[in-house]
Amino acid sequence: MCSYIVEKVALYGSAKGSSKGLAEWKSVDTAHVYFDHPYHAPLDHALGIDFINQANGGQDRIAIELSAETARELVKAITAALDRGEMEHAGLNQY
Repeated sequence: MCSYIVEKVALYGSAKGSSKGLAEWKSVDTAHVYFDHPYHAPLDHALGIDFINQANGGQDRIAIELSAETARELVKAITAALDRGEMEHAGLNQY
């Protein structure tokens, strides 16, 4: 049974995707995060994240599908990178 549970989060950033065979950077302002049956990944269930630009109608999307284990490892890696980066750069913006 599908849950249709989607968490929505506002973003400020960019993502690189392909359009008509060309790789290009796009602004993203929203992520839809869900745990459900994947479209492509060979998994029973996957964590999916769709990055979109809601302000431009949300027509283009950059999507990922990850196993639950991989998603949890990614969360740890993101947290670690942010923590280390903020510590290392803390003194650089004090002018």
